[in-house]
Order: sequence, then C-alpha cells, then structure tokens
Amino acid sequence: MKTLHCLIAGLRSAFPNVVKRIAIPSVVVAAALALVQPCAGFEYKFRETDSTAVVHGAPATLLASGQVLIAGGGGNDPIADAELYTQSSGTWSATGSLNAARSSFTATLLTNGQVLVAGGLGSAGGLLTTTELYDPTTGTWFVTDSLAEARSAHSATLLADGRMLVAGGFTQAGDGLRSAELYDPATGTWETTGQLGTARATHTATLLPDGRVLAAGGLEPDGDGIRSAEIYDPASGIWSATGSLDDDRGVHTATLLQSGQVLVAGGTGSSGDHDSAELYDPASGTWSFTGSLSVEVYAHAATLLPNGAVLVTGGTVSPVAFSTHAEIYNPRNGTWTVTSSLNVGRRGHTSILMRKGRVLIVDGSTFPESESVRTELGVRRR
Repeated sequence: MKTLHCLIAGLRSAFPNVVKRIAIPSVVVAAALALVQPCAGFEYKFRETDSTAVVHGAPATLLASGQVLIAGGGGNDPIADAELYTQSSGTWSATGSLNAARSSFTATLLTNGQVLVAGGLGSAGGLLTTTELYDPTTGTWFVTDSLAEARSAHSATLLADGRMLVAGGFTQAGDGLRSAELYDPATGTWETTGQLGTARATHTATLLPDGRVLAAGGLEPDGDGIRSAEIYDPASGIWSATGSLDDDRGVHTATLLQSGQVLVAGGTGSSGDHDSAELYDPASGTWSFTGSLSVEVYAHAATLLPNGAVLVTGGTVSPVAFSTHAEIYNPRNGTWTVTSSLNVGRRGHTSILMRKGRVLIVDGSTFPESESVRTELGVRRR
C-alpha cells in the first residue's frame, strides 16, 4: 500500500496500475531527518546530524513538549518501535512501542497532547481498523476505539473543535473510499460522518481558517489523477463541491498560507508529473496558477515558515529519482527560489516547523537504501 506520507512498497502488488503510474521502486522505506534554519536570503546549508536507531518509514509528529515522535513503519514488514527526537541535544532516544506493528498509517497530535495513529498496514499483511494513542507523560501507547473501515492512503485532519477527521483512502481490495469518520477524544470513540463526493486517496486535506476542511486532488486506483476538490463542514457533517484544480494531481503538498489561501504544489496524475503550483481562495472557491517549481516532483514535503514563505524539499523527480532539491515559495510575488540541496535524496518524508524557525525533515525513502540512516542539519549559509 502507499500513503501520502509513507509510500509503502506493498502497493506494487496490491495496486499495480497505481504503482506503474507513479513508478515507485522496490526499496524499503527509510528514516532520515534534516534541520533547516531559514534566513533572509532563503539560503540553507545541510550537514549530517544524529540518526534514528531503526529504519521507520512512518510519519513524524511534533509534541507539545517540542520533542518529535516517530513510531512504526517498516514498509511490508511493519514494526512497532518508537523514538523521540530532542531538539536541545539533537539526538533520538527510544520510547514505548506500539501495541500493534503498523505502517502506512496517519499520526495526529490531539489538543490534549496525545498522538492518535489510525489505520495502515498490519504485520499479517492486511489493513487495520485499530487505532492507538500515545501518552507523552508516560511514554506509552494504549488502544482506543476502532475505525469502521480499514484504510490506507487516507487523510487525517484535526478540526477546530478538537475532533479528528479521517477521509478517503484505499481499501484492502484496492478500491477508493468515499467514507469519512470522526474521532472524539472526549469519548474515545469513532463515528461515521458525511461521505466524500468523490472517492480519493493520496489527496490532501487542509483545515481552513473558518474551520472547514478542503480535500483536494488525489489518485484513483488505476493511477489516474483527480482534479476535483470538496469542502467538509463540521457543523453539518456534509461535503460539498468547490472549484476544481487546473491540473489533476495526487501525492502533492497543500499548505495553508498566512493569507488564508491554500498553496498546492507538484504531484503526479493522468497528465504526468507536475512542476505547477496553484492557489485556492476560500472566499471565491476558485483555483489559480502561481509560479512553478523548478522541477516536476511528487512525494515531497512542504513547510510554512515563520516569514510566510513555504519550504519544499526532496520528493521524486523524473526519471524516478530521489530528489535532493529544496526551494522556497515567496507568496509576495508568487515565485520560487532554489536553495542548497539536501545531502541525501529522499521522498515521502515529514517536514516539521520547530522552535526558532527551524524545520525538521524526518524520515523518507532513500536510494541506495544504505543512505537511509543518514540525517542532516541545515544551518544558515554565510
């Protein structure tokens, strides 16, 4: 299976058409990390820093303490290991293991400080309905209520009221899902909510300033890209259509800008890989092109910086290479500026804004696989 964040190699056998479309090599999803310090000239320099103890291939989550949690992963051979990154020491340390080994899942920080992991691929090879919570005060995991439907390549969005919305994804059989579910931390239970208008996976879901959620793009099981977008209203539990993207795309990034617009960049779809970027205006419900990336890329990561710019790193560029590229989007003039490259090409990683404007780039796939344990520290270029 493949998710937006993990790109699990098992998708090759489960969804051959999708894999053919996005051309994922058979490598074990790897772990990597980089710290990036933004500066006025949008220039960065990278060097190696501490590594995780095991290869994860899983999403990473910033905790309220400022530490970063990574758990599970392992691709077709899911693991239960978990580790914490401490920024002050720049090191990883072991923490409590998951109750069930899993990969290709989502991980979301809740308002109570706990982390909710949902769905994904289990050790027996099937998709999971089980969900777990990580308690950072004890460093342990405990099982909570289960999803109604097993899923992978879904989205997970924390709503303004503290509930968590899971939407779409693939089924075990490889079909697209329209269903959506809500987790309520107050009761520890899931309930179904309104269905998407279009089945979609590897899409993005962005919480808008008014509390609604924008689901955009994605891939169909045959690998065709999706151009449509829709809005979820938590008050009514209903999805409604909004303006469609100009380019069909999945495995892209979506970033909420300080202006309230949403920047979608890169991705892959029926028309090929994209260097294009588009802006969604919630007021008008329409999309418009903005400046293009320097490369056609998907499975990259994007982070909103404190100055309102957006940092994009890594990803896959044609012909199926793990990219070291990094560039910055300037919303003031709609242009991209290339900055210093990563030392190791990587894709499917997580990028996290840390204290002092630093950005932690955690995990991802690398090739050759031996490079997967390397981590990087980005510092201001003099």
